[in-house]
Amino acid sequence: MALSEALASFAVKSYSWFGAAVYPLTAPLLAYRAAKGKEDRSRRSERLGHASLERPFGPLVWIHAASVGETTAVIPLMRELRRRDIHVLLTTGTVTSAAVAESRLGDTVIHQYVPLDFLPAVRRFLDYWQPDAAIGVESEIWPTTMSELRRRHIPQILVNARMSDRSFDRWQRYKSVAEALFGKLALVIAQSDVDAERFRDLGAWPVIVSGNIKVDSDAPPCEESTLNHYRQQIAGRKTWAAISTFEGEEKIAAMVQRALKAHTGMLTILVPRHPERSDDIEAMLIEKGLTVARRTRGDAITPETDVFLGDTIGEMGLYLRLTEVAFVGRSLAAEGGQNPLEPALLGCAILSGPQVSNFRESYQRLVRKGSARIVRDAEMLAKAVHFLLNNDVARLKMIDAGHESVQEMRGALTATLKGLEPYISPLSVKAKLEPRGAVQS
Repeated sequence: MALSEALASFAVKSYSWFGAAVYPLTAPLLAYRAAKGKEDRSRRSERLGHASLERPFGPLVWIHAASVGETTAVIPLMRELRRRDIHVLLTTGTVTSAAVAESRLGDTVIHQYVPLDFLPAVRRFLDYWQPDAAIGVESEIWPTTMSELRRRHIPQILVNARMSDRSFDRWQRYKSVAEALFGKLALVIAQSDVDAERFRDLGAWPVIVSGNIKVDSDAPPCEESTLNHYRQQIAGRKTWAAISTFEGEEKIAAMVQRALKAHTGMLTILVPRHPERSDDIEAMLIEKGLTVARRTRGDAITPETDVFLGDTIGEMGLYLRLTEVAFVGRSLAAEGGQNPLEPALLGCAILSGPQVSNFRESYQRLVRKGSARIVRDAEMLAKAVHFLLNNDVARLKMIDAGHESVQEMRGALTATLKGLEPYISPLSVKAKLEPRGAVQS
């Protein structure tokens, strides 16, 4: 064994040894996180690999989607697997993503919280669920889980895979470790040619390109009665939305509202990426002299309301349908960007800061088509919002370009299913040959 391979093997084993050493501390850690609202108190044992539901009889594919964006992206894939009579076990890592899974999928899939990447939890989880294949979404790499899946000869696949600049640079510094981990993957289905090349460079093989399956997702849903309720309250006021915002970007949104309200009577719809920050955000807005209506309280939007604070989970479809101009966060006061495809799907002219490395290809296509604009700072954002709200021709042109861009980018789900065919077709045949309704012990 080459020296680099030996060092990589030692690094992975050291990670496992460290996990074994800290495993006794996981229960109090989970209790602390539950007290902070970051874990589901009634289900935190799932994080230690304890199942809370029965495993159905027949083939089962484990899909792990870390958070809301990944969960939403793979909903069409999960529905396709269910159409083929393959059971789906979906794991997520956050309370918000679990709520989205419940609202969008109900009991059509089995939901559990993902086990912590410690060997006792992982083994307990795999012993019980016995998945026929494991599919990760975008960029989830857990060394202990990957090693245990490999030991059990369970194929592990990464779909809609992406590799950010920062992650690639970090893996490059530990390339032998990366090769030891990425080499365990049976298949990587990447979002773009750049992502594919990066995964290949880090030892993954085979790697194919599908495009971004988020483009093939349905537009986020919304109750028509709720939408009409708020539209009546807004009563024709000009609106813009700042969505998926991170700390610092809410202050920018407040500045835009204060700068433009006198000229336009504008209403700001503010949707933070992490709703648990909403109390602090509201306090900041009030301190700046702004009147706030919160969705969770059922506050009415009156002519005096400056900011409608969207502090709920899974209602992006509502918030984006209340406007035609959307700033997508994590791009001015934070780095990486957030998914711009939902606002494009729902008919919004898109504004974003320049820090969008996690969605570079999507933004390049949208900007090139004329459906998105990049702003450098708060002042430029305010000017862009003012221009679009007062220029119907320019705004509608961006909206139409967004619809065209999304249509041109579709097809990733078909490409993903084609790549997965060698793994899911045998399971589909197996499902049809086995009796239904039994529970696997």
